[in-house]
Amino acid sequence: MSMSTDLTPRRLLPDAPFLAAATGRIPSRRPVWFQRQAGRSLPEYRKVRAGIAMLDSCFDAELVCEITMQPVRRHGVDAAILFSDIVVPLKAAGVDLDIVPGTGPVIANPVRSVADVKALPRLLPEQVGAVSRGIGLLVDELGEVPLIGFAGAPFTLASYLVEGGPSRNHERTKAMMHSDPTTWHALLGSLADLTITFLQAQLRAGVDAVQLFDSWAGFLSLAEYREFVLPHSTRVFAEVAGAGVPRAHFGVGTGELLGAMGEAGADVVGVDWRIPLDVAAERVGPGTALQGNLDPSVLFAGSAAVEKQVRRIVAEADVALAGNATGHIFNLGHGVLPETDPAILTAVVELVHSL
Repeated sequence: MSMSTDLTPRRLLPDAPFLAAATGRIPSRRPVWFQRQAGRSLPEYRKVRAGIAMLDSCFDAELVCEITMQPVRRHGVDAAILFSDIVVPLKAAGVDLDIVPGTGPVIANPVRSVADVKALPRLLPEQVGAVSRGIGLLVDELGEVPLIGFAGAPFTLASYLVEGGPSRNHERTKAMMHSDPTTWHALLGSLADLTITFLQAQLRAGVDAVQLFDSWAGFLSLAEYREFVLPHSTRVFAEVAGAGVPRAHFGVGTGELLGAMGEAGADVVGVDWRIPLDVAAERVGPGTALQGNLDPSVLFAGSAAVEKQVRRIVAEADVALAGNATGHIFNLGHGVLPETDPAILTAVVELVHSL
């Protein structure tokens, strides 16, 4: 399935620092945005979400637009990221699941057999029409700020489906992988199709970049990742390459996988807080921009500690830029934690822009 040509005319944002850094150009300032910036750390988010279930909010175009805009208005970040969830395309396609507060996605009928894989529904673009409409509203409202679309990577979606929800050890997932690789690859092929359809719908609606979240890939060895995951993520990136927008790739605890993740085809590789950016650049190899990587927990340590760590990361990024990396986008090494003081995030944006 190749990239459709019936795209919304894409906004021209030649001066956007995020897009410049992501594509190997020199930005007018170091761009910064935060994973999970549109969420529970913001009182305005808690207000508009009051009484509305998470998945219901993801299928309300006006609410998607409003929540996505909130951190842009408050913090002055250099990119918006679509308010959604990685299980949205599964839900849209008809998989029986819910996001349980305090737990995460819970799957009613876990996928454990060939028959279960064959029974998985395919996603049709019109099933995520609310998401596309939300993107249309955002494109009109964001002005010069780029919009990042995203999806969960096939492996992470598979883990939720096989385990039935979040897992501490991913034992059922790894058991299927090793004991029944044929079924495993059929499952990931089906989920790659779903992910491609979801990203293509976002691209047609007008997003300016896409990010693939492989949240649980850090539980894998490098050999496991290469054999059981990399071919499917590579196909996702290849199928959206025709849109001509930057493609980012991120997972948690993936320091040992960064070289292989870079091979999947992304223009930007996200790095969590566990390894310095200059080390990450050596692992990813030349020709790729880096994104990250302030530890979200440091935001609770007070302004002096936060400033020290921001300056350290920028210095390490500058070493990376002098070597392999083609750009740096400042971000956290994972998502904003719910209890984070929003004022600290605003201060980080101002500090990064001043350096």
